[in-house]
Amino acid sequence: MSSPATPLVPAANAHLPHHEQGDGSGAPIVLLHGFGGDHQTWLNIQTGLSPRRRTIAFDLPGHGKALAWPRIGNAGVSAKAVVQSLEAMNLAPVHLVGHSMGGAVAALVAMRAPESVASLTLLAPGGFGREINYKLLRRYARTDSEAELEPLLEQFFGFGFRMPRLFARHAAELRQKPGAVEALTTIVEEILDGDGQKTIEKAALADLGMPVKLIWGRQDRVLPVHQAGDLPGTVACHLFDDMGHMPHLENPQAVIRLILEASAAR
Repeated sequence: MSSPATPLVPAANAHLPHHEQGDGSGAPIVLLHGFGGDHQTWLNIQTGLSPRRRTIAFDLPGHGKALAWPRIGNAGVSAKAVVQSLEAMNLAPVHLVGHSMGGAVAALVAMRAPESVASLTLLAPGGFGREINYKLLRRYARTDSEAELEPLLEQFFGFGFRMPRLFARHAAELRQKPGAVEALTTIVEEILDGDGQKTIEKAALADLGMPVKLIWGRQDRVLPVHQAGDLPGTVACHLFDDMGHMPHLENPQAVIRLILEASAAR
């Protein structure tokens, strides 16, 4: 009888696929996308930051060019991959920016390896409360056609925002790769806990000893903005009335300004 297969683990010197822009001095800015996305969600932010800062946008495990990463799963799994990548690329310390699931990943990286993070900027982060639009995310995970993705993705934006024309097309193209939908389905079930989401200890943000900013839209239909409440007083909260779940696409100028503020503090 054959023995069970040993799960693959990434080599010690492996790092996540990434897109890099800019060559500014100082600690680089590392960007982590949300569930179902990839590094391209940050292109306008990287372009805006590139005259002054070096930026690196990772593809998280199970997404984009990291679809075949040996281990995929919840935010904790991705956080381990990010910490390994920072070490393999000799990047630390970095100014860490994360959106949605990537926000939960960024927070966990900062909590587990605070010496690697100079500042933390979280955009509508996951894990800050149990409530989540679980029906939307489960449908989003298993849908692979542009026509069906478009009405789902529109719910990620504020009510008055016109979704970028090619956004649904890019999402559909990502899902045409063999195993992509299966990977997203696996990941969403690890993010969720029944009809809610798994949470992180957001009170621990007070002990990080680094600048922490939170950016959230009051029209967020994926994660309710009231999850920004009850945060430590050391966390700077920036709430926007006309914004949904995609701050970096809905108001990139404001996000760029706030990232630069956080990264200038150290």
